[in-house]
Amino acid sequence: MESGGMREDYIVGRNPVREALKSNRPINKLLLARKTDTGSGQEIRMLAREKNIPVILVERTYLDKMFPGIVHQGIIAISAAKGYLSIDELLHSAGAEPFLFLLPELNDPRNLGAIIRTAEATGVHGIIITAHRSVSLTPAAIKASAGAFEYVPLCRVTNMVQTIKYLKQKNIWIVGAHPLAKEVFWDSRLDGPVAIVIGSEGKGLGPLIRKNCDILVSLPMIGRLNSLNASVAAALLAYEVFRQRRLASHGRATDC
Repeated sequence: MESGGMREDYIVGRNPVREALKSNRPINKLLLARKTDTGSGQEIRMLAREKNIPVILVERTYLDKMFPGIVHQGIIAISAAKGYLSIDELLHSAGAEPFLFLLPELNDPRNLGAIIRTAEATGVHGIIITAHRSVSLTPAAIKASAGAFEYVPLCRVTNMVQTIKYLKQKNIWIVGAHPLAKEVFWDSRLDGPVAIVIGSEGKGLGPLIRKNCDILVSLPMIGRLNSLNASVAAALLAYEVFRQRRLASHGRATDC
């Protein structure tokens, strides 16, 4: 149950960089394309100045070459590495009723970023990925998270099946999303300690993962396609957990 390693991070785009600065993330320097110091660019430059972070003006083509295919908006922060939590650190920070996402084989960094963004919005305590088969927190994932990555802890493990077994020992209900599951997700009770498992974009959940889930749930579809984008499925499930937890907490408040 070890956490992953550390690395230097590149935070790309206006919203991610602004949130990194606001959250007091250690930033080594800021690369700003010339003529980007208006509007939000000016706000970011002022935040950097307040925190004594060096701002280096560069040509936009330089940033294009650094991150081809990524919309950097003329702003890149080079930060101190953000580490992954260990599984026990994650559970400790989550408290008595953890709400987690498990992403055993997610491949698209944009999906990871979108899931992180949903996680931050719905009160998810952390996301667990695998070290070898899952996408990591790449610049593209950070950009897609729109700054939410600063607020959602990540844990990287070597074996997701063993991690699931460990979470079950901690009385966390493991719910896997599977298109052929008989139970619809809104009919499942999801208001307690829960971990939602989302599979890969192409293959879904592997057989060992499915076998070790406490329950499999489906997202009903009446269209011609037979599956949803991984980040969309994650969002629907996250908001159902959020909804049920909200109802449960109101019920507890009424009983007091």
